[in-house]
Amino acid sequence: MLTKKGKYGLKAMVHLARSNFGRPVPVLEIAESQNIPKKFLDAILCELRNSGFVHSRMGKGGGYSLARPARDIIVGDVVRAIDGPLAPMPCASKTRYRRCDDCVDENACAVRKVMLDAQRALSDVLDNCSLEQMSDAARAEAEVLFYDI
Repeated sequence: MLTKKGKYGLKAMVHLARSNFGRPVPVLEIAESQNIPKKFLDAILCELRNSGFVHSRMGKGGGYSLARPARDIIVGDVVRAIDGPLAPMPCASKTRYRRCDDCVDENACAVRKVMLDAQRALSDVLDNCSLEQMSDAARAEAEVLFYDI
């Protein structure tokens, strides 16, 4: 399950994707427009900076900007940077595999087999969606909601 931290991180990244590329966006602007507690957002953006997804600039005119174009940022990578592996269990993880202590034969484990399928399905969606696609889909949906009679 996506944590609140992961959700807020994605919302902030979409906000940055909609801004002019390279223009720093103040944290307060992101926090207020996305309804994210500023202190929590500061910590999330720091993690995203350390993971190479955003750049930061201090001082007047400072803020955060995407480190590369939104079309080059994969949603699955952002989620992993914030929340860790996509797998619901360590034994189904590709990046942080860990055998379960109580498992006698993981090749015959019915729970693991289903969790591997879940991990593959989630990875298939998130690893084939760029931040640009995510932003464009949300914008298109919002435009459908606004119409004149």
